[in-house]
Amino acid sequence: MRTLTSCLLAFVFFWTGLSETIIPPCNKHMFESNVHICRSAFNKSMETSGYRQGCALPAVKRIYYDLKLCVDHWANESSCRSRGSLVDDLFGEVHRKYFVSCRRLRDPPLGTVVVIIAPVVITTLLMPLFCVRLVTWNT
Repeated sequence: MRTLTSCLLAFVFFWTGLSETIIPPCNKHMFESNVHICRSAFNKSMETSGYRQGCALPAVKRIYYDLKLCVDHWANESSCRSRGSLVDDLFGEVHRKYFVSCRRLRDPPLGTVVVIIAPVVITTLLMPLFCVRLVTWNT
């Protein structure tokens, strides 16, 4: 009787899709021990990047992306992906240590923005006039 009940429950779970919603528990030890390796490689790379002189982010995008891929991989492997606090805490520590000076980045001056955007706006406004001129030129 137990076998029949187990088979019936398994069938109901698969049929209703409930089997897909069961999330295995987070293996925190596996996540932390493997992410430690990722973080160690990242730290070594950052020490040679000169991050103390200013915002290092533009120069170390590849290293940062490699860290992200490594952390994401181990978060998925250890089933800790949906528990965002572990991943968020790790990247919070990385940003507090290496990218503090990046907060000081500012928007470009207004003159620079105007020089970049003005040609696009003027072209957009003048395009209908140009099109009308082309259409009515031989008329």
